[in-house]
This record gives sequence, C-alpha cells and structure tokens, in this order.
Amino acid sequence: MPTARRSPLTRERVLRAAVRLADKHGLDALSMRRLAATLRVEAMSLYNHVANKDDVLDGIVDLIIGEITLPTPGGDWKVAMRTRATSAHTVLLAHPWAALLIVSRMNVGPNMFRYIEATISTLRQAGLSWAHTDRAWNAIDSYIYGFTLQLQNFPVEPGEYASAAAGFLPMLPAAQYPVLHEMTTLVANGTHDGTHDFSFGLALILDGLDRMVARARS
Repeated sequence: MPTARRSPLTRERVLRAAVRLADKHGLDALSMRRLAATLRVEAMSLYNHVANKDDVLDGIVDLIIGEITLPTPGGDWKVAMRTRATSAHTVLLAHPWAALLIVSRMNVGPNMFRYIEATISTLRQAGLSWAHTDRAWNAIDSYIYGFTLQLQNFPVEPGEYASAAAGFLPMLPAAQYPVLHEMTTLVANGTHDGTHDFSFGLALILDGLDRMVARARS
C-alpha cells in the first residue's frame, strides 16, 4: 500500500506551523527544534526556508498583519479606519502573542508595508497634513496595541468584575476615597459592568481626528 506523500516544505508552510505553535503554546515555546518536530522534519531542513528564529518571528508577524482588514483610501476615511482598528484588535486577540511582538520589532514584511501604505493613504486623502497623518496613524496604533495588551494581561476576567469590586470595597472607605468608593460600588452591585470598551476610546480618537480634518478643509 503506497504511503501518503507529505506536502513539500516551503517558507509559507514553516511560518504557518510557527503561528499554530505560538497560538497553542505561546511564543516562549517556539523554537527551531520544536517547529521542526511539529512539521516532522529535521531541524536543519528549516534553514532552507528561514534564516533563523528571528526570520521566523519576522515572518509570523507579517502573516498576522496580513489577516487585518486594510482601509480603502478614497471612501469614508472614518469608517475605513474604524474597520481597520476593530479588525486589528480582533486579529490580535486571536493571536495573543502577536501584539507585543509587533511593537517590539522592526517589521518590514510585504503585508506590513501594504498595511501602512493603505493607512497613510487613507489619512492623507482625508485631508490631514503629512505630520498629522503620521501622528494620527501612531495614535491609533498605540491605542490598538496598548488596549489589546492591557486586556490580555488584565488580572480579572470580565465575568468576575463585580465580585472583584466587592472584594475591594472594604479597602476603600467612603470618607477617604469618596469617588473611587462610589464607582467601585456601582461595579460591585452591577449598575456598571466595568468592562473594557474598545469602541469607546477608538471613537474619541476618530472624533478628534474628524475635527482636525474639518479644520484642515475649512
């Protein structure tokens, strides 16, 4: 009985396997030896397709960026940038290791270049100056990555906010911390859910940029 032929090893296949490994076990578990074992090849075989682990890390970042919906220049810039930001946040939550890797490396892959090109083009066509375009892009991305990292590392799960707040109340005497006590009470009794709201902060940024665009056009 003939044995099934394995797919030939390619750079794409190596990087996809690395993404799956990082998704399942975390970035610390990603090594060339373990990646080779996952692909059922000798570790040396990987070096025909990737230069080293740094090359793998750069490659998987670019794959993840390729999953994000690109903004389309020429239309409603605000809708396009909201869609981009929401898509990026969703993609980064699906790959919990990716946000920190993106912000800690120089990313120069083709997907990243397309991502930045589309973003800058959309903001420029909205009417922002080059300087404001650069600052707007950075402000939006800082919010996306920062919010995502905080959400991923927050010590309390969303469904546990009320019980956590109730536990903190005895540490917050109303006479000493009146505002903090009242806010914590609202979360503890369920009046306010206390959950992180990505769309709220994003709307503040986009509305501020919208006013800047309006001033630039007037």
